[in-house]
Amino acid sequence: AIRGSIDPIARAMARAGLTANRLTVIGFLIAALGGVGAALGWWLVAGIVSTGGAAFDMFDGAVARVTGTTSKLGAFLDSSFDRWGETAVYLGIVIGCTRAGFEVGAWLAAACMGQAFMVSYTRARAESLGFSSGRGMAAVGLAPREVRTAILGVGLVGAGLAGDVTMAPDPSTGALILAAALGLIAILAAITTVQRILFVVRQAR
Repeated sequence: AIRGSIDPIARAMARAGLTANRLTVIGFLIAALGGVGAALGWWLVAGIVSTGGAAFDMFDGAVARVTGTTSKLGAFLDSSFDRWGETAVYLGIVIGCTRAGFEVGAWLAAACMGQAFMVSYTRARAESLGFSSGRGMAAVGLAPREVRTAILGVGLVGAGLAGDVTMAPDPSTGALILAAALGLIAILAAITTVQRILFVVRQAR
């Protein structure tokens, strides 16, 4: 259903001269701007922009599909820039939380970054060794990138709408919302990593 709704948009993008690889880079740049917003403490802006950048992850693949230009290079660039963009957002959150004196938020963002890498690595390594079938490892686990992006977007927007992210004299509502979102991402991503490891173990047996 989602593919059917975005394919017409993808065709319009292709007619406008946007290739899949260009959209991949544009999505990364938008995500990086979201990271800058988080570093500056502009939480609402960071949430909207970073989520918008992640949305381009749908369109680059859709453009490649409707124009018949799918390739291994495109898939490689897509995955690489996705990880790069996700890193930029989490790094921005670490910086923004540190500047706001919200150390717990910085620790949670760092944990999210590490767990996100583990989710991606287990998929990439398993698929490179042939341990996947059907839709592959993308279908395994509770928190693939789309789920993590949605939760993070809600957390950042909620923190921005609630006001400042501070810890003095007491944790602000914005800090609690952001911490809850980051904690949920870290836990779900860790569970996803375990699920993918167990998936490979079962296939190996």
